[in-house]
Amino acid sequence: MSETANLHQLVQQFAHAGRLDAIYLRPARLEPVVSVQQAELVPERGLVGDHKAAKPSAQIGGSDRQVTLIQAEHMPAVAAFTQKGQVDPAWLRRNLLVSGLNLLAAKALFHDEPIILRIGSAVVLEITGPCDPCSRMEELLGPGGYNAMRGHGGMTARVLHGGHIQVGDAIRCTPPSAS
Repeated sequence: MSETANLHQLVQQFAHAGRLDAIYLRPARLEPVVSVQQAELVPERGLVGDHKAAKPSAQIGGSDRQVTLIQAEHMPAVAAFTQKGQVDPAWLRRNLLVSGLNLLAAKALFHDEPIILRIGSAVVLEITGPCDPCSRMEELLGPGGYNAMRGHGGMTARVLHGGHIQVGDAIRCTPPSAS
């Protein structure tokens, strides 16, 4: 087997499922987030109740930033970089807090071999890219907050198949053909 073939196989393998630890809705651009136990995702729009899903995108398939995700494992790193005892994930304004799954690895390495995220039994997301921090991180985390978040800001995703999710749902990375 060639090295390239091995790499194609390796990027499709994940040790285990992750977990959805929290769901946050952003009712308006600068308003505080609202933590909910369950939510509904709509294809090409995002989370019902989040300002990003309020109006359809002119882009075919919707915006690349319909849902934002961040890893729980990055919270201690951001706290250390900002010298805070801890960082509340709600401060970071991402929609979904995920643990146990490397979200960066969920971004397809090969364009013709996508990887998708399955949340619970119905929802399917495609990771579209990094969720870069915004200048508000300075306000929310203090001086250096923007740079503390660089590389730890999470990922953006597009909703391919909607449905309901709830805190505690399993999150699996799979090729599109997997069930």
